[in-house]
Amino acid sequence: MKTDEARHILLISGGKDSTALALYMHDVYPDIELEYIFTDTHKELHETYDYLDRIEAYLGKSINRLQSGMDERSFDYYLKLYGGYLPSAQIRWCTKNLKIKPFEKYIGDEPAYLYIGIRADEYREGYISTKSNLIPKYPFKDDGIEKADVIRILEESGVGLPDYYKWRSRSGCYFCFFQRKSEWVGLYKNHPDLFQKAMTYEKIEEGYTWQQNESLSELIKPERIKQIIDEEIKRKEAALARRKPQTLAEIFTGDYEDWDDDAGCLICHL
Repeated sequence: MKTDEARHILLISGGKDSTALALYMHDVYPDIELEYIFTDTHKELHETYDYLDRIEAYLGKSINRLQSGMDERSFDYYLKLYGGYLPSAQIRWCTKNLKIKPFEKYIGDEPAYLYIGIRADEYREGYISTKSNLIPKYPFKDDGIEKADVIRILEESGVGLPDYYKWRSRSGCYFCFFQRKSEWVGLYKNHPDLFQKAMTYEKIEEGYTWQQNESLSELIKPERIKQIIDEEIKRKEAALARRKPQTLAEIFTGDYEDWDDDAGCLICHL
């Protein structure tokens, strides 16, 4: 892989693929002087920050954490600007304002290569800026790195998978609207304080809820939790029947079938 005088940027979301790419580039292409970037909305899970610390320890280099959520342009600022309308799959104003804009401001207008962790066994492009100075690079695609390789890279490095994979299939804000209902239950059980904070953003009377047609207060009723868990068990059993796990990590976590579907905003979840 040739290099030149342009900057080399690698976005880390806190997910498995971007993390594995950072480790891979560090080990396989040490001559490329990479800038590691994480756009911090300050609405992330505690596990994400712990994971970033583990990544930095392996790289021996700091990850530049863009503080997009600390100034006047925070999530709460934009929520008010959008009239209390919560972000959704249809209107992803959170990704645009808290992830993409701070990143593009940091990059500026000088030429830069953007390294993206899309694997060779995937059929998606990932985040590509409309800025003409950013040139996307796909090392995993170029080098034939697939999902099993990503898990191997994480296992052999000792960095492993992020702890939130025990109950959640994606990185991103704790109230991400792409979460399955079972993941909301996971948030309720693992971080009840964050779940309560997420509840405060809902305006049920006006129809502003994180999940369509169901408020978080309804979702955590005991009978509803049992129903959600039962449905999730059936979904995973069906997925297991369709596909057998390939690695020990997949066997132990039981979440291997979740990692590629409903990916959401790739700048957040990759």
